[in-house]
Amino acid sequence: MSASVDASAPVRLVVADDHPMFRFGLRAALTFSPDVEVVGEAADGAELVRLVEELSPEVALTDLEMPGVDGLSALAMLTARFPDLGVLVLTMHADDERLLAAVRAGARGYLLKGAEREEITRAVLVVAAGGTVFGGEVGRRIAAYATRPLTAAGKVFPELTDREHEVLGLVAAGLGNHEIAARLVLSEKTVRNHVAAILAKLQARDRAALVARARDRGLGQHPVE
Repeated sequence: MSASVDASAPVRLVVADDHPMFRFGLRAALTFSPDVEVVGEAADGAELVRLVEELSPEVALTDLEMPGVDGLSALAMLTARFPDLGVLVLTMHADDERLLAAVRAGARGYLLKGAEREEITRAVLVVAAGGTVFGGEVGRRIAAYATRPLTAAGKVFPELTDREHEVLGLVAAGLGNHEIAARLVLSEKTVRNHVAAILAKLQARDRAALVARARDRGLGQHPVE
């Protein structure tokens, strides 16, 4: 993906959300701005990553909750593979866990659904220029978190979903994908997807490095019954 950007051209944007009508409405809203061009739409995280690879946008705007590869996993993959890409989260989820996980995964902005068209457009432009945007209440909570005592830190690896925590604990305990799939009543493909997402989010080079890091943080220390 090229790092050069024509300052006179509109910002090229890819949108990811699993609700077609929301994508339609967002595209329609953004057409009012001559400074933003929606060049692609994705219904899940895997499709988002493919579109970024194919279309080389300046900004990716994504929801977090999507089927298959979720937005947070896609975010981690994108920031690892395309460091010049600005990723902006637009979601209905306002909880601290998702917010902080998105920030740690490399999001340059975090807005809540219900934001006005002008706020979304402005956020896209700021992120494209290399800035960060945390709208309204989100910005206040980021500031509050930054001033909390260190003893108030959250759970181990807060960037992971609850399911990914389960999978990581079993990986750290030495279980293979087949065993994890059987234990969690998942397909092996789903387990492989979870492991790939965990590797991307934690920026571990391989499964062995992932196990070492997880055990260093106290996971997988007890035998699995």
